[in-house]
Amino acid sequence: MKSFLIDRYKKGGALRLGESPEPALRENDVMVEIHAAGVNLLDNKIRNGEFKLILPYRPPFVLGHDVAGTVVKAGPKVRRFKVGDEIYARPRDHRIGTFAEFIAIDESDVALKPKNLTMAEAASIPLVGLTAWQALVEVGKVKPGQKVFIQAGSGGVGTFAIQLAKHLGATVATTTSAKNAELVKSLGADVVIDYTTQDFEKILSGYDLVLNSQDPKTLGKSLGVLKPGGQLISISGPPDPAFAREHGLNLFLKLVMRLLSFGIRRKSKRRGISYSFLFMTANGGQLGKITSLIEAGDIRPVMDRVFLFEKTNEALAYVETGRAKGKVVVAVK
Repeated sequence: MKSFLIDRYKKGGALRLGESPEPALRENDVMVEIHAAGVNLLDNKIRNGEFKLILPYRPPFVLGHDVAGTVVKAGPKVRRFKVGDEIYARPRDHRIGTFAEFIAIDESDVALKPKNLTMAEAASIPLVGLTAWQALVEVGKVKPGQKVFIQAGSGGVGTFAIQLAKHLGATVATTTSAKNAELVKSLGADVVIDYTTQDFEKILSGYDLVLNSQDPKTLGKSLGVLKPGGQLISISGPPDPAFAREHGLNLFLKLVMRLLSFGIRRKSKRRGISYSFLFMTANGGQLGKITSLIEAGDIRPVMDRVFLFEKTNEALAYVETGRAKGKVVVAVK
């Protein structure tokens, strides 16, 4: 099958369009003919080698973390899906590979595609949708009336998280540039801060939760907008000891995670704030709940561009610029 492969880790390196074997189908897997694949900054980071200590892939391997497509085969123990079902998913770590014509996915990672979305729109959802869901629902347990600050509101995670936070009944603040202010307002943002001219730390206070997706400086400043008992959830690091335990990392990596996060954990503790690092995990059940919200009209996809499959390297380069409004998708079929 045609696929885009990483032959070696390299910052800014190009993926190779080549042939790779059709993946093996395990007993709990569905084989999916891929129609569209979402492109994420995580793909760039894995290509660059930034995650090879905690997510070791052995080149050559196929990249890609979001998929929408059609089930063409089902393993003998599959019960929830059948041939012909239109699905979407974020395949679990170590089984990625959506920049290809086919992929085998454990059925527990899969959900039926929202009926009101195209394949390209559906492919834009899984990674960012699950990230927002796990941050705001599973970890943050956001309740009506709470105040939530979501950074980078016009990005892939931001556009989804704003809508989910509003659905949960929160007051939402976000940062974006002036040209994207109307977009984030249309998604439900109550307070919009132009990061090019304003300092969110001087405007916001008394917040219950911050979803951090930016650099260490922004992470530190985020503490100042939270009230005692608030939560600082970061999807951009640094990883903490809880993450190391959950992922079964070795003693050396556990020590590294402890040292990397020591400063922010100490500052958080002094202020009575909880800090946690979130690295989303595949979960078809949660994705099914997201499907219901999308079909009900509570959340809509925000798309920037759709690239042809042959232009996957261009799609990755565009995502890396940080200028995308919402998600970038590759049309495979």
